[in-house]
Amino acid sequence: MDVALELPIYRLIGQIADQMGVQAYAVGGVVRDYFLGRHCTDIDVVCVGDPTKQHAVGITVAQAVAKAISPHKEVSVFRNFGTASFNYHHGGEVWQIEFVGARRESYSRDSRKPVVEDGTLEDDQNRRDFTINAMAASLNADTFGHLIDPFGGIRDLDQGVLKTPLDPDITVSDDPLRMMRAVRFASQLGFHIDAATKAAILRNAERIKIVSKERISTEMNKILLSPSPSIGLTLMLTCGLMDYVCPDLSRLKGVETMGGRGHKDNFRHTMQVVDNVAKMSDNLWLRWAALLHDVGKPGTKRYDERLGWTFHGHEARGSKMVRRIFASLKLPLDSKMKYVEKLVLLHMRPIVLSEDVVTDSAVRRLLFDAGDDIDDLMMLCEADITSKNEEKVRKYMRNFKIVRKKLIELEEKDRIRNFQPPVSGEDIMRTFGIGPCHEIGIIKDAIKDAILDGRIPNEREPAIQMMLEQSAQLNL
Repeated sequence: MDVALELPIYRLIGQIADQMGVQAYAVGGVVRDYFLGRHCTDIDVVCVGDPTKQHAVGITVAQAVAKAISPHKEVSVFRNFGTASFNYHHGGEVWQIEFVGARRESYSRDSRKPVVEDGTLEDDQNRRDFTINAMAASLNADTFGHLIDPFGGIRDLDQGVLKTPLDPDITVSDDPLRMMRAVRFASQLGFHIDAATKAAILRNAERIKIVSKERISTEMNKILLSPSPSIGLTLMLTCGLMDYVCPDLSRLKGVETMGGRGHKDNFRHTMQVVDNVAKMSDNLWLRWAALLHDVGKPGTKRYDERLGWTFHGHEARGSKMVRRIFASLKLPLDSKMKYVEKLVLLHMRPIVLSEDVVTDSAVRRLLFDAGDDIDDLMMLCEADITSKNEEKVRKYMRNFKIVRKKLIELEEKDRIRNFQPPVSGEDIMRTFGIGPCHEIGIIKDAIKDAILDGRIPNEREPAIQMMLEQSAQLNL
């Protein structure tokens, strides 16, 4: 079987390799994605040459290919790793091409950093994580495009299965990040993990602890950005990885029953919400908000004989947990985290509104608190309706439309989004000849509440009149 390698750079690499007496192969993801019909802009090239110079052969080929493209082309060289890379521009697109000499690897128990030795193409394919990533296509002229598939990667692609080339216990134990990559590929491609590999992940799940949090969170982000994040996230739970990566999410799993009354499985519900959001938006941080929106429920779960199971205040509890979870995964603790905190905190507000009469005052306050994130919040809330009661779902969605309509009307009329009060603290101090004090905050809050309640318009003159009334009450 041959691989149709149409990008001109492949022929050039083959020509240079032939001139140098080197075998060159496109390997891994670019070959896999060719057969899947997916566009791939990361090209890995493995080179096999003189065994005495094998460590540097990838660098040598990369530099020669780059020079053939342009005498001034920059090449990034990492001699310690025997790799070199450069960007290739063609047809308005950019490819990242990395060259490396074929190698074999061995690992110590307490590290995922391998001891690397020069090797053959076979050695290089043996060290790959999954059979679908262990395929190679020749770039040399006499065998150009010929597929080398020693582990049946094509068969596994056809069957939609992920399995390791060698003993799965050795493969995932040597580099535990491969366990996260397995669930990520399952989520991205809609594949299943074969039974032996899945069992090996379950046995070795604890070894994920030796992987850096940054590498883990990179895989988590890729899972969340996949078409159906629930596939990978559920696999993380069933394979034991979630207990080590984010135990707060593991605690959502399960149903407790008292007095013959149970609550819904909050992990399963969360998976539905994340998948619903994934259909609406490719915003990574909105998907994180969906993943964590109910994370406060285990800590707020109570049983009331009259009401049944309650989770009062879970949104506030969950919002406070976001920073700790982000810090534990080395996720950014900046505006992205604050965005997730806000959406987790506010995610019940539109739902509560949709259950009652939608008042202008309540909508103004929601708009004030959500600011520019109001549209994402509404999207999260709509995704959060997972009831199997169709009439209940229709009622919520009908009222959400009313909320959205009022949001637009009141924003046009009252300009509440990212609201700035018409009277500032400086105005109050200048009017009454006073310095900073507690009374200024009281006056500003009174004006804000009056505007949000609709008692005065969001305009300067009515706000000044209220300032004067409030100051009289405070004896300023």
